[in-house]
Amino acid sequence: MRIQARSLIAQTSSALAICAFIAAPGAAQDVGADPNYETVTLSAGFTPDPYTVQLSSGGSIDAETLSSSCRGYISNAPDVRLHYDNGSGVLPLILSVEADADTTLVVNAPNGSWFCDDDTGDGLNPLMRFDEPMSGRYEIWVGTYSDSTLQPATLQISELYTSAVSSSSAYPDSSLTASFSTISLSAGFTPDPYTVGLRSGGSIEASVVDSSCRGYVAEAPDVQLDYDSGSLPLILSVSASADTTILVNDPNGNWHCDDDSGEGLNPSLRFEKPLSGVYDIWVGTYSDSSFEQATLNISELYSE
Repeated sequence: MRIQARSLIAQTSSALAICAFIAAPGAAQDVGADPNYETVTLSAGFTPDPYTVQLSSGGSIDAETLSSSCRGYISNAPDVRLHYDNGSGVLPLILSVEADADTTLVVNAPNGSWFCDDDTGDGLNPLMRFDEPMSGRYEIWVGTYSDSTLQPATLQISELYTSAVSSSSAYPDSSLTASFSTISLSAGFTPDPYTVGLRSGGSIEASVVDSSCRGYVAEAPDVQLDYDSGSLPLILSVSASADTTILVNDPNGNWHCDDDSGEGLNPSLRFEKPLSGVYDIWVGTYSDSSFEQATLNISELYSE
């Protein structure tokens, strides 16, 4: 049976659907006001990821004036204005907060819709995941839950992970949508190798799967491969200037990992008699949780 960890991120899409609304006329928040802390311009694939903004959460306005689904106290002006270019739209946009206090999140999206969240993130902090984010301007408020007192907080803007991923219970989750590519290939495919550009790394130690696994990976798989096998082997390898690793969950739910069997400090896995079905693939960085540019090579003939 395939192991599937309970996913905070997967739940967030449903939470967004519930908490999206159009604010009533006369709502106190001024989307056109200068932000309290920062105006940020980011494009898909931005680094560093997450991009962080230090701020003070809270304000004097009860967020319930926007909607009964909203919580916390926020200011009139947004705390952060994000200009975001979604590029090809492959990656999600994830907004989360880290704070010792109980915080909330209110967002006005590029199409004018409002979104609110309270405790979907780590502990008593909020999280929003836009799986198909729009390009445009996002106005972001970070609130405090119980009163108007200002509290130190960090807003995280990410396409790959959230503060919730860093908890000790985090586990690579095959049920999540692949961050970079979902592929269907049949035996004899061309071109060979089929390549996917991505960023290796994450905040989860791959050793949580098996003590022999190395590197740091994300919660969601980087690539999902739906493969129709034939008589040829299936070879998964990585090309990168950094020291990378690979972690794979095969169609039977078994885990496979490798560190340096490929070229240089890069990994390679060879399935001599590959199963047909879905392979969830993570590309990790060996030494820390930083993200590095890498290429996944899928081949039936050779490895890098």
